[in-house]
Amino acid sequence: MALNARQPKVGLIIHSDRGSQYASHEYQALLKQHGLVCSMSRKGNCWDNAVMERFFLNLKMERVWRRDYANYLEASKDVTEYIAGFYNCVRLHSARGNLPPIIYEQTMAAKKPILVSVNT
Repeated sequence: MALNARQPKVGLIIHSDRGSQYASHEYQALLKQHGLVCSMSRKGNCWDNAVMERFFLNLKMERVWRRDYANYLEASKDVTEYIAGFYNCVRLHSARGNLPPIIYEQTMAAKKPILVSVNT
């Protein structure tokens, strides 16, 4: 979904937890096909990708554990709705100035980039 919606540039780092779906050959091949770099925490060390670990905890606590899904399709649709419709667009994030991620991203994109001296 992210590939289609965002069309990321080659070299983008994709953070994930160590779930089997992210370690699978199919997923890793998809990242490689699009020139994306996988970032996973070391085994048994959730601090490496603390942001993603926190996201998955929020997803489970705020949505998944509160629902009783009838099947995979229902769960997939609900999780997609949570991420695309609530988490990214409505839910306030204290680390982002109490803005939803989409508003924070738009705000940052509108700012002029910081120029770096060639002497550094």
